Amino acid sequence: MAKVTVRYWAAAKAAAGVAEEPYDAATLAGVLDAVRERHPGELTRVLQRCSFLIDGDPVGTRAHEAVRLTEGGTVEVLPPFAGG
Repeated sequence: MAKVTVRYWAAAKAAAGVAEEPYDAATLAGVLDAVRERHPGELTRVLQRCSFLIDGDPVGTRAHEAVRLTEGGTVEVLPPFAGG
């Protein structure tokens, strides 16, 4: 397991009620399961529309179970943004 920081942006931040928080997880799928457990409700719905960055790199279409997390890393939770 890696200790990571999950950072929420825009609607995800509003739904979580915090800007960031620590988690222990080995994969993106694992950390998202932990986020859903800690924040049932609106954040769970928001996550369905989000994209993710792991240590600054986009996850894209990779399976969340295959995306390994690194000790001290960061998971950015990015809801769709309007504008440009």
